[in-house]
Amino acid sequence: MRIPLLVLLLTGSAYAATTFSVPDGELRDPLVLVTYGDMRFTQTTETEASNPRARRALVAKIATENPAAIFLNGDIPWHGLAADYGVFRHETRPWRARHLRVYPALGNHEFTVCLEWACLEHWWDTFPELRGRRWYSVAIGTKVVSFELDSDASLLPGSEQRMWLEDQVTDLAPGVRLVLIVMHHPPVADVQTIILTDHNPRPNEVALAEYLKTVAPQSTARFVVSAGHIHNYERFTEGGVVYLVSGGGGARPYEVDRTPRDLYQSGDFPNYHYVRFELHGDRVVGEMIRLEDHDAVRPKRWQSRDRFEITLQP
Repeated sequence: MRIPLLVLLLTGSAYAATTFSVPDGELRDPLVLVTYGDMRFTQTTETEASNPRARRALVAKIATENPAAIFLNGDIPWHGLAADYGVFRHETRPWRARHLRVYPALGNHEFTVCLEWACLEHWWDTFPELRGRRWYSVAIGTKVVSFELDSDASLLPGSEQRMWLEDQVTDLAPGVRLVLIVMHHPPVADVQTIILTDHNPRPNEVALAEYLKTVAPQSTARFVVSAGHIHNYERFTEGGVVYLVSGGGGARPYEVDRTPRDLYQSGDFPNYHYVRFELHGDRVVGEMIRLEDHDAVRPKRWQSRDRFEITLQP
């Protein structure tokens, strides 16, 4: 069963370096984008590793946003098996009913219990437009470009993926004003000293943050990184780059000890959520939309629990 996600292979010279695109004429004003991750779609009888009620509530709520694109930052299945992707297809029917565009990035749970080649076959069977690719780029109109990275592969200087990304950033069209990097493991996060220390930023992703420190200040575009892996919400600004941890898609929530540099200091828990971006001329408004009544039989109460703005160049 095909899922309508990547809609147009680029042929225009203005976007020669990107993989896919959506023309401006197919986009609404204001432009709305959604990012989130760590859903762990799996059988609904599994309620310890993932919360099926929260998963389904998030899918339904995101559908009502009617976003131009939904970016998934990994751990879409629980085990990476065909059965998990079957649940994903079943539970995301509201997205397909609205013909929403979905752009996924690989996480570690995409490779949990099968050999790499077999897990990738399940991934590509679910997202056939991506066959043969583990990372790719998307132009959403003329002002937004997204890079979907694979943090299971190397992002260190000189690696294949890193060189590809550097070429992509170098070849950004002059009109691009927002660059959204979607990945699973976070380059910046609240560093834990007691719990979840194995989820702290790794050298592989820290190397990406160091690279962005050098290119973001020189670019006419603003950079936002949306990652997951930590099943909570965090927000940082470093070197002019906004770093989000958006791992509230349904997987078992993780509590975190928040450090002072985290711009989100609420004690709310759990934070099942998604992040909504809305573009208004020379600014982007970001909001963390949190599911309030997550324990309800049919959760339906939502809160805007974090709001931030990014100023774009004219």
